[in-house]
Amino acid sequence: MSRTRQIVLDEFIIQKEKDFPYATGELSALLRDIGVAAKIVNREVNRAGLADILGQAGADNVQGEAQQKLDVLANNTFINSLKTSGECAGIASEEDEDIICIDVDGEKAKYVVAMDPLDGSSNIDVNVSIGTIFSIYRRLSEKCPCTHGDFLQKGREQVAAGYVIYGSSTMLVYTTGNGVNGFTLDPSIGEFYLSHPDIKIPSKGSIYSINQGGYTKFPKGVQAYLDYCQGLDGNNDKPYSLRYIGSMVADLHRNLIKGGIFIYPSTADAPKGKLRLLYECNPMAFIVEQAGGKATTGKVNILDLQPTELHERTPIFIGNKEMVEKAEAMLVQYGQAAV
Repeated sequence: MSRTRQIVLDEFIIQKEKDFPYATGELSALLRDIGVAAKIVNREVNRAGLADILGQAGADNVQGEAQQKLDVLANNTFINSLKTSGECAGIASEEDEDIICIDVDGEKAKYVVAMDPLDGSSNIDVNVSIGTIFSIYRRLSEKCPCTHGDFLQKGREQVAAGYVIYGSSTMLVYTTGNGVNGFTLDPSIGEFYLSHPDIKIPSKGSIYSINQGGYTKFPKGVQAYLDYCQGLDGNNDKPYSLRYIGSMVADLHRNLIKGGIFIYPSTADAPKGKLRLLYECNPMAFIVEQAGGKATTGKVNILDLQPTELHERTPIFIGNKEMVEKAEAMLVQYGQAAV
């Protein structure tokens, strides 16, 4: 990797601060603190097999899912980093039932953070890419402590969102509403370098990502779209490639770079979908839309949904605009568009 005028994350954030909706420095500091926490989690992920932090932690999270040891470690790492930043008034995490309000020495911090500290937990023990997803909102409450209303905002109100993918290389990808940029971690010096400036999702895609094992429980419109992707309807002369990792971060990162669609629909067993709106779908939708793509429930744009609870779930179709709109059309055709 050439070092000729390569820009590190901190430098880039400072340079771009003028483009932030509220260019006062606090958001810049908050993004840098998230970057620091990501480096710590990356270190622990890379040494998990040697440090006895693989496997289950022996408890379930609020979702009823078995917590992994790394889930707990990542959650604590990001919480501690955000608590000490002085810029975060509160945190909503996938791993915690309620919000965590932060008392910042009587000062009113301007932002709240929603996060999935370690997406793809089922992949941890088999050494497959996992990630962190985060979303930042400007707080609405007038007084400390923060309230649920600070978090229950539409996705369009996000001031920043991003993800970190821990894979063959570790990358941090984020947006503040002015395009999407990706940074790759150089572990030898512990710095994120700008490696993917102004990311745009390809206008044409040929990858579809879904747990196709649930086919029989999917709505008819989703089944029809999957048949189309495989060329089984006779109208698609070149079948798309099915690529599914089981980690939203990993699947979406690939499709963002190469072009494709990620689908997690409603099912007979989960009519409201499975993925969480606040800290999974909203931030990913913001990123993909900023990169030229689209995210929808199958009928309604994800970013236009009004959350009513912290751990609310939603179906999602996200990725290349053309592929998402084709899926939407098939849901409408079969009269089963998600709400």
